[in-house]
Amino acid sequence: MTELRRADLTGLSALVYDLGERMTVQGRVLATVESCTGGGIAQALTDVPGSSAWFECGWVTYSNAAKTRQVDVDPALLESRGAVSEAVAAAMVTGGLARSTADLALSVTGIAGPGGGTPDKPVGTVCFGWQIRDGAVRTETRHFDGERHEVRRQAMLHALASLLEHELG
Repeated sequence: MTELRRADLTGLSALVYDLGERMTVQGRVLATVESCTGGGIAQALTDVPGSSAWFECGWVTYSNAAKTRQVDVDPALLESRGAVSEAVAAAMVTGGLARSTADLALSVTGIAGPGGGTPDKPVGTVCFGWQIRDGAVRTETRHFDGERHEVRRQAMLHALASLLEHELG
């Protein structure tokens, strides 16, 4: 991408273009497993022409049953830790890699609101997982402010920026 074209991009679009370039240079392929972002990350990735060269697939595992059925998250883990936990984010990302041929994956699970929060896990709590095939899982929990769409957008930005910084750096 030319510098002029990159200068025309802002926020999520610029981040996705940077990610695509880095993935292409490194010859890597990505998979996503999303819950609270509802496939927004996969959509942002596939908005980029040529993303099929570096993005294999994505799952939207919004319900606990979908997490179990689609990416093999243990129901006992969901029961004991809750869907919004680093343990479940780790299981989601590991399951995504196991069910794909991708080189790396990311997962997102959280509470976007307006309801669903608890004192221990308020609205805006989002857990992330990242993993390179045959590597260790990295997880993180963040708290975002704002309404539902703002929490989801911040989660998408953080998931991709962190992938660029830590896994593809």
